[in-house]
Amino acid sequence: MNTLDLLYKEAPDVATAFDGLIDALKNTTGLDAKTKQLVYIGIKSSMGDTSAVFFHVQMAKRLGATREEIRDTILITLSVCGLKGVASCLESALEVYEKAE
Repeated sequence: MNTLDLLYKEAPDVATAFDGLIDALKNTTGLDAKTKQLVYIGIKSSMGDTSAVFFHVQMAKRLGATREEIRDTILITLSVCGLKGVASCLESALEVYEKAE
């Protein structure tokens, strides 16, 4: 069972509130949708969260992100957390990018 499924099972009210937060973030207007996805990729890469990077790379590509934008977003994490994000996420992110529609 993935984390979100577990959250819905164990705390449906919290899961619903979380969905509302995500929707509110999607609806902000300061950044376009592609840029938001790139930010998520950078944050999640810096945390070593390969599962989240997998999904956000696909969303970013659908929104027009280039391979170079994905790569550079992850490389920027070098200045924040050293090799952690690059080592854990760069190769798989670029593979996902190549396979994504």
